[in-house]
Amino acid sequence: MARGNGGIGKSIFLLFLIIILALGGLLWFDYLGVINAKKVFSPVYKLFGLTPQTSESASNRKPLTADLDDDRLAKRLEALEIRKQELDKREADISKVEGENEAIAKELEERKKSQDEREKTFNNQLKKYDDRDRNIETIVSYLNSMPPQTVVAELDNMDDQDVIDILRKADSMAAATKSSSMSSVWLMFMKADRAATIQRKMANKPESLD
Repeated sequence: MARGNGGIGKSIFLLFLIIILALGGLLWFDYLGVINAKKVFSPVYKLFGLTPQTSESASNRKPLTADLDDDRLAKRLEALEIRKQELDKREADISKVEGENEAIAKELEERKKSQDEREKTFNNQLKKYDDRDRNIETIVSYLNSMPPQTVVAELDNMDDQDVIDILRKADSMAAATKSSSMSSVWLMFMKADRAATIQRKMANKPESLD
């Protein structure tokens, strides 16, 4: 009989223990916010001064994965900003080099134009000299066939430089054909002062392109 009473006592004790553990588990899960039993256990929370976790406060917490995503996004944005700055600097450097190249190209173009103008001027002067030289050669050929008095009359109407060029051409043409030049004869028939002036200029001034 005593053994039977002892078994009943153990059963009752175990039942109370299970109930206590169950209530403790429910209280713990409610405190963590896993289940919602705050109305039931609110007197207990007030007694111990505890603030249970709510589903709202738990949902407001930012998860760790969100923090990792934000960090990755921030690093990507930073990398993009650095890349943008590098591209901007490279573009500025390229623009600077292009500006320098354009300045050099413009300077070279100006030099080429100046060189072309000088060549054109030289060619014109050379052509002018060639034309004048041919004209003087033609004049000397005509004068060589005229009497000296007639030649001198023609030379009197010319300026000193033209007369000098004609006399020099007469000498060079005579030297080319190994004949006597008529320049000395023409000087002999000139007036003494004009002949002296011509001879002095021929001695002091080299041959001219004009």
